[in-house]
Amino acid sequence: MRVVIVTESFPPDVNGVAHCAQQTALHLVRRGHTPLVVAPALPGALAATGPDADAPCPVVRVPSLPLPGYPQVRVALPSRRVAAALAAHRAEIVHLAGPFVLGVRGMTAAARLGLPAVAVYQTDLAGYARTYVGAGESAAWRRLRAVHGAADRTLAPSTAAIRDLEAHGIGRIRLWRRGVDTVRFRPELRDESLRRALAPGGETLVGYVGRLAPEKRVDLLAGVCALPGVRVVVVGDGPSEPALRAALPGAVFLGRRTGADLARIFASLDVFAHTGPYETFCQTVQEAMASGVPVVAPAAGGPLDLVDHRRTGFLVPPDDPGPLREAVAALVAAPALRAVYGRAGRAAVELRTWEAIGDELIGHYREVLRERTAVAA
Repeated sequence: MRVVIVTESFPPDVNGVAHCAQQTALHLVRRGHTPLVVAPALPGALAATGPDADAPCPVVRVPSLPLPGYPQVRVALPSRRVAAALAAHRAEIVHLAGPFVLGVRGMTAAARLGLPAVAVYQTDLAGYARTYVGAGESAAWRRLRAVHGAADRTLAPSTAAIRDLEAHGIGRIRLWRRGVDTVRFRPELRDESLRRALAPGGETLVGYVGRLAPEKRVDLLAGVCALPGVRVVVVGDGPSEPALRAALPGAVFLGRRTGADLARIFASLDVFAHTGPYETFCQTVQEAMASGVPVVAPAAGGPLDLVDHRRTGFLVPPDDPGPLREAVAALVAAPALRAVYGRAGRAAVELRTWEAIGDELIGHYREVLRERTAVAA
């Protein structure tokens, strides 16, 4: 198949949409298909076409600007490059990754060319609108309904995401979860020298990995920082970092980490604590589980499907620092329980490889193509 992946973000960006788009392109290449990626241009470049460094296929970059107040996020500008890319690639199907700005143009171009489109819902944009501007949820859902309603199929990463989509009038939804690299993320990477560097007093390591932005509610870890014998480790960057350094006394901030370095940090944690209430999936929870680390996460969104309460970790009420602190404290006080939960978490994700998830996606593509052919006949 000749597939065009129109994505709101792509590496070197570090986020769920970018990572999933890259893994999708890589799997398509490995299975003998021919993908092309269309993504926002990188800082300092208006646009470019060709092989990005480390990209598994050609990438068309569309002019973009940094999001005001959050320069790590880039928003594509109006461009004819999207339609031109679909036509030049002789696309058979269009994959819209987290469509909202660039994805809307991708959907419009696909419709004009008579191409089927699969829209992948990945970001709770209505929740982000509520966090950043205190309004705009209705406008966000109108835009989401427009693009997902025009797509042949919407793929949602969790049962909670499906419920949200259906509640807002979006149909033709199927569940499509995310994979995890169980070779890269594994318990054997636990590094005692790293642990000594992070916790020279032998403290229990409680980690957060992700963007440092208001919607992630990393500030809720302030109470965890106050627990005796605990060292909080924060991995990631973003606009909230200065405020969080002040709000989380004693925490170690490691900045953005990727690849083998990130996997070593995950495996060296004792507890993984996620705080954001707007996750449609939450890839870092899966990576922690693959690393054999028990998880504490909000009982909202994607973590509801991932964390088996009192078996692989704890689900706690979102946006409430008290239960979060209590759950972490319970795990800090029980090393044997941490080990049991960590082993159960690893076992729960061992079959969720990107290969298996990628084959599921190809199955969705083929079903959509068959449905289009049947309608045309």
